[in-house]
Amino acid sequence: MTVELVEMLGDLDPHLRDDLALTVLLRWIAAGVYDDLLPAMGDGISEGLRPGLGEDGTPSVLRRSFSARVLAAVIDRDNVLHGMHREAVLRWGDRGLSWLVAERDLRGHVPGAGRAHALAHAADLLRALARSRHLQAEGLGVLLDTLADRLLRPTTHSFSGLEADQLGFAAMTLLHRDAVDTVTVQGWIHRLAAGWAGTWTQTGPVPAQVANTVAFTRALHLQLLLGVRRGRGGREQAALEGPPAARVEVLATLQAVLRTSGPHFEPSRPIPGTR
Repeated sequence: MTVELVEMLGDLDPHLRDDLALTVLLRWIAAGVYDDLLPAMGDGISEGLRPGLGEDGTPSVLRRSFSARVLAAVIDRDNVLHGMHREAVLRWGDRGLSWLVAERDLRGHVPGAGRAHALAHAADLLRALARSRHLQAEGLGVLLDTLADRLLRPTTHSFSGLEADQLGFAAMTLLHRDAVDTVTVQGWIHRLAAGWAGTWTQTGPVPAQVANTVAFTRALHLQLLLGVRRGRGGREQAALEGPPAARVEVLATLQAVLRTSGPHFEPSRPIPGTR
C-alpha cells in the first residue's frame, strides 16, 4: 500500500495525489505507523526529489514537490521521537536543499492537475530541518544560504500564493533557535537586499526573482515584528514562544534594507518595537 501511495505523489489526478496519497501518508507518519521504518522511508521519499529535476512546465514537478512535503513530515517525526541518526537526517537535508536550489518549476498550479506548490512544500521542509536537533549553528547557516540562493536565482515564476509568508515562517522557525549569530543573520539579509539593488532606477518589468525576494523580506519583517505561532500547540508552539534573542538587531537591519526595496520609502524612521 505504501509503495502505491508514494507513486501517487506524482499522479496528475489531484484527488489521488493530494486528497488520498498525501493525506494518508502524512496522517500515518504523524501517527507513528512508520516509526520503525523511518530511515528507509526518508531515503525512499527523498529519491522522489530527483526525477525530472531541471524541467519547467512539465508534470514531473508534482512528484518532486509532494515528495518534499512528505520528507518534511518524516523529519518532523524525528523531531518528536529523537530516534534518527544524524547522518540520515543530514543526508535527507542535503538532498532536499539540492533539490530546492535546482528546481526550476515554481508554478503554484499545474493546469488540469491542481496545485504543485513546490516553494510552499520547500518551506515545510526548511521548517522541519530548522527544528532538527541535528542542525546547529553551521547547519542552520547553510539553510539560510540555501534559501538566499533559491530566492536570488533568476526565474520567470513570481509568487502566486502565500509562498513569501510560508518561507518567512520557515526562517522565523530558524531564528527562534537562537543558534545563528546575529552578524551572520544580518549579512544574510544584506545579501538578499543586494539582489534588488538598483532595480527601481531601471526601466522595464521587475524580474520575478527580485519581486519574490522583496516579498519574502517584507513577510519576514512583518512576522518578526508581530510575532508568530504555529497554532497547534505542543513542542513547536513552545519553541516559538517569545521573540528571538536578536529580534531588535534583526528588525533594525530589515528596516534599513527594506527602505531600499521600493522608490517611495523615507530614508530612515524607527519601527515601533525596535528600541
